[in-house]
Amino acid sequence: MNVIIKPIVTEKMTAMSEKGNRYGFIVNRNANKEQIKKAIETLYTVEVESVNTIVQRGKDASRYTKSGLIRGNKNTFKKAIVQLKGDHTIDIFSNI
Repeated sequence: MNVIIKPIVTEKMTAMSEKGNRYGFIVNRNANKEQIKKAIETLYTVEVESVNTIVQRGKDASRYTKSGLIRGNKNTFKKAIVQLKGDHTIDIFSNI
């Protein structure tokens, strides 16, 4: 099972990583905090202090186009906010 799906790169997460040494990742919905911690530590060779998880519920989405109204939905996903110990950092753009 792949635990880490992708990092979250937004203005808010960039500010959190610069100020608070916290990084965000989209993770597998079935992964628990221990699995996420081990995956981050092995993938980026850092020490993780804590892991907070959020399950973001999917929602309906619709948009108007030339051909009419298109309806769909956004999937449910799980986010993990990881706090690193000490002066450890993760260079997100090096693994892209």
